[in-house]
Amino acid sequence: MAAYRCLRCARLLLVFISSWYVVASSEETTQGHDRVSVADNPQTAADTAKQPLEERRWEATQVDKAVPGDAAAAAHKQDFPVPDSVLTPTPQLNDEFKEELVIRPLHSGDIYASFQFRTVWETDFTRGSKVSHYRLFPKSLGQVISKFSVQELHISFTQGYWRTMQWGQPYHPSPPGAELWVWFQDTVTDVDATWKELTNVLSGIFCASLNFIDSTNTVQPSASFKPLGIANGTDHRFLRYATLPREIVCTENLTPWKKLLPCGSKAGLAVLLKSEKLFHSSFHSQAVHIRPVCQDQQCKTMSLELRQTLNVVFDLHTSGQGKREWSLFKMFSRTLTEACPLAASSKIYIDITDNPQEEQFELSPATPLLSQAVVLGDRRTFSVYDLTQQVTFGTVRSLNVLIRWKSTEGDMLRPLLHAERYVAGYGLQTGEIHTLMYNNHPFRSFPVLLLDSVPWYLRLYIHTLTVTSKGKENKPSYIHYEPSKDRVRPHLLEMLVQLPPHSVTEITVQFERALLKWTEYTPDPNHGFYVGSSVISALVPSTVAMNTNITEEQPLFSTFFPCKEESSYFVRVYTEPLLVNLPTPDFSMPYNVICLTCTVVAVGYGSLYNLLTRSFQIEEPNPGLAKRIANIIRKMRGVPPL
Repeated sequence: MAAYRCLRCARLLLVFISSWYVVASSEETTQGHDRVSVADNPQTAADTAKQPLEERRWEATQVDKAVPGDAAAAAHKQDFPVPDSVLTPTPQLNDEFKEELVIRPLHSGDIYASFQFRTVWETDFTRGSKVSHYRLFPKSLGQVISKFSVQELHISFTQGYWRTMQWGQPYHPSPPGAELWVWFQDTVTDVDATWKELTNVLSGIFCASLNFIDSTNTVQPSASFKPLGIANGTDHRFLRYATLPREIVCTENLTPWKKLLPCGSKAGLAVLLKSEKLFHSSFHSQAVHIRPVCQDQQCKTMSLELRQTLNVVFDLHTSGQGKREWSLFKMFSRTLTEACPLAASSKIYIDITDNPQEEQFELSPATPLLSQAVVLGDRRTFSVYDLTQQVTFGTVRSLNVLIRWKSTEGDMLRPLLHAERYVAGYGLQTGEIHTLMYNNHPFRSFPVLLLDSVPWYLRLYIHTLTVTSKGKENKPSYIHYEPSKDRVRPHLLEMLVQLPPHSVTEITVQFERALLKWTEYTPDPNHGFYVGSSVISALVPSTVAMNTNITEEQPLFSTFFPCKEESSYFVRVYTEPLLVNLPTPDFSMPYNVICLTCTVVAVGYGSLYNLLTRSFQIEEPNPGLAKRIANIIRKMRGVPPL
């Protein structure tokens, strides 16, 4: 042991001496470069001597490159070789980070806050080149994209259900629970194996239960979930979609999500992301979207976009305020003091469309910056707070936006597309799934694409499928159905249905409940089994002309879904998840049977064992005192004892 410690100390000493020698050599080399550059220009000798060492190293490198024919410099390079790390500067990465917060007061008295953090990196992982240097883009996600040949990745974690009829359409829709859909590159040979490995890796990155995604809850859509970025091909063999409707979102999912930001939660808008406030709300959803985008109109250069979104709805009553007054401090228990130093843009948007003359609420502090954007087919007006300008924070060096309501009057614009779903029937053998789709447009009809994934233990009777609108049969123009296989894959149903104006379209299908093995039941089987939300995608008519120029500078919340037509906009709607009861055995019966059996065995076997192993002996009872005295007297008289 003593010899081993001496050998280890000797190794450490050699490492220290070698590192000291390298540092000394680099300083001598740098000083030599300084002498050459100063000798070439004597007028700047005094200024050069005053500069720091790092700046002089850089100037020496530039002079040597600018004057390659200098004999003195060439001789100096031969006598004093300079490492390549000193001569070659760090490559410049073309990446950009933007952050913004959108606050929209709702007519129900709640308030909707939407965070968006966008990182654009001018790189291309599809060419097979490995990237080793990361600046703003998180390295963990970059390695995942490169290793698994991912073209697009979309993942969301949601707690609660978005109430469309009360809150309107969200900027970024997502179903309750966890949702994951991925487009792989066409170079992937085994998509299913890559998908399984990718879910396990993402489960570790986001501290979620994504490892429970397998073939029983994964589908391959044929028409839904088109690529949102640059798509070289739309071969749906490289698309996988899965949901976990029972996934619970908590702090352990928020922490790794915040670590992906360039500034973390230390500066910028991310300082408002306090878990004790975010999870004390009516709705909470966080998502990560990765897709390739174009840098210019001709799409000559391609960039990789990472968009992190977080949507939260604060309830008036659950917040404990008791009055319609909101502020950043009341919502997030923090105020803003600075923007993220790495952010090229950091802004806060307050929706004041329904408050042109401050008749409904008062905004404080006031800002002269106004912005208009077409969002979800409607032109909206926003008050803008630019955090990169020091004037925004005022003299107190702190920004606390306050919304004080004056009146509760006002009509909310009803969403043109709305959907809901429920389970009908009685008993534990059969049932029906009803999906309702509402078209609230007064005079225009439009098609919608419905995707429904049903677990295998609900055996659909597809011949009972009916689609009705206004009491009449509505025949779908496209139907794609893949039947399930027990314990292998779920049902997949896709339909393209035309919704008449101002109508309700009902889709009904019957099913039969299957009997599970006793090992396939969850720990709480009487709670029920969840069925994922239906997904409805549509191009909804717009009253305002949409902007199709994707390269124009626009707010982040209005540029997520690409707009290809001026007269319509794309929207995705999710229904509620279903909770279905299955035939469940009485799991207390085995306990009762075990107790009864053990009792019978113990009593029967114990009695038999006693009869077979005990030895019985007859013992005469001891005579009483009177009898003993009588026997003594009879003995004295010569009479036999009793």
